[in-house]
Amino acid sequence: MRRLIQVAAATAAFGLALGPTTAANAAAHDKGQWWFNSWHVEQEVWPQTKGSGVKVAVVDTGVTASLPDLKDAVLPGTDFAGGDGRTDSDDEDRGHGTAMASLIAASGKKSGYSGVAPEAKIIPIARRGNLPKEMAEAIRYGADHGAKVINISQGPAADSYPNHCPVEVQSAVAYAAQKDAVIVAAAGNEANAGNPTEFPASCAGVLAVGAIDHTGKAWANSERQDYVTVAAPGAGMTTLRKDGRLYDNGNGTSDAAALTSGAIALLRSKYPDMTARRAVQVIVGSVKDVDGPGKNNVTGYGVVSIRQALANKVPQDAPNPVYERLDKAAASAPKGTGATGPESTKSDDKKSSSNTLLYVGIGVVVVVVLVVGGVVLMRRGKGKNGGGPSAPPPAPMGPPSFGQGQPQQSPYQSGGYQQPSGHGQPGSGAPRFQPPAGGQEPRQ
Repeated sequence: MRRLIQVAAATAAFGLALGPTTAANAAAHDKGQWWFNSWHVEQEVWPQTKGSGVKVAVVDTGVTASLPDLKDAVLPGTDFAGGDGRTDSDDEDRGHGTAMASLIAASGKKSGYSGVAPEAKIIPIARRGNLPKEMAEAIRYGADHGAKVINISQGPAADSYPNHCPVEVQSAVAYAAQKDAVIVAAAGNEANAGNPTEFPASCAGVLAVGAIDHTGKAWANSERQDYVTVAAPGAGMTTLRKDGRLYDNGNGTSDAAALTSGAIALLRSKYPDMTARRAVQVIVGSVKDVDGPGKNNVTGYGVVSIRQALANKVPQDAPNPVYERLDKAAASAPKGTGATGPESTKSDDKKSSSNTLLYVGIGVVVVVVLVVGGVVLMRRGKGKNGGGPSAPPPAPMGPPSFGQGQPQQSPYQSGGYQQPSGHGQPGSGAPRFQPPAGGQEPRQ
C-alpha cells in the first residue's frame, strides 16, 4: 500500500492526473494499476464511458476466456492452428494474450483487477508464427468481424522488407482502414539491443505506441523509431495471468499498446459515429507533451490523455500523421500490389472482368462468323456427285490469352515457422515474453 501511495504521488507530480491524487484514490485500485490514477479513470473517464458497444481484436497468443474477470468480455475469435482463440497458447504460464486483454477489458468482478474499458468486447485472434501472411490474415479477420480497434502487441523484425513493411501486411492495414478499424501496435522493446525496426508498427496507417513509466519518463527499452506516434504507460505494470493470478512488475510497449487500444475503445464508445480516421486524429491531437513540443522518436507526439481525448475538441483540420502516411503510401503504391486496400483491388477486378467479357464476346462472334463461312464453303464445294469440300474450314478462334501465367509465391511466405515476438507484459527488452532483467517473479 505504501508503494502505491508513492506511485500515486509520483503520477500526480507528473501531471497526467488532472486533479489531486489521494490515498483513497490510490486504494481504489490496489493491484498496482498506477495508470488508473494518472488517467483518473474512475473519477473522470468511467462516468462518461466504459467502452460499451466496441469490439477490440487482440492479435496475440489467444485469451483465457474462462477467467471470471474475462468470460463476459471475450467473444469467439479464431486460432489459425484450430480453435476459436479463447485459450491462451502462450508457452509461458503467464499468458501474453490474456495479459493484454486484461489491460483492455477485465471486469474486476473476482480479482478486483479491471481493464480501462471493462464494457468493451474482446475478439481473440491467436497466431503462432512470425510469417507476414499470418499477420495479414489476422488483421483482415479482425476487420471483417467488426473490430473498431485491432491491438497487436507483437512485432517481428521488419528491416528486410521494402519500406520496412511486408506488402501483404501493408495491404491488410489498408483493408482494415477502409473497414473503419484502428490498428494499434507496440513500438518494440529492443532499444538497448540493436533497436530493430518491427512490423506492423512500422507500417503506414498503424498507430505505433512507445512506453513510459509512472514518472512520465520513457521506458529504457522502448524503441527509438520515427514511426512512434504516441506513448502510454508500459513500465512497472500488473496484469492478469492466464491462470487468473496477478503478474507484477512487467515492462513493455505491449502494455502501452493495449492501454492505448482501450483508450480508443472508450473514445469510440462515447462517440459511436466517430470514424477510425477521426479517432486517431483525436488521440494524437490531445496528447500531453512530456519531452517538449513537437515529435521525437521515443514518445512520439506525447502521452495519451483519455480525458482530453473524450472532450473531442481537436480541430477537424488538425494534423493526422498516421493517416497522412497511409494516404501517401496508397498514392505511391504500384497498381496490382494490393497495398492500397480493397477498393483498388475491387476496381481492378471489375476492369479485368469487363475486359474478359469483351474478349469472350469478340471470340464468340469470330467463331460464329467462321462456322457460318465454313458451312457456305462446304455447300459451294460440293460437286454433283456429293463430294466433300475442296478444303477444310479454318479452325475456330478462341478468346485471346491474357498472359497471366502461373501464380508466383510471395517472397514473404517463405521461411521457417517461428514463434511470434511479444512486446512487454509480461516482457522486457528480450524477445518473446521474458521477464525484465532484475524484475520480480509473478506474485503467487
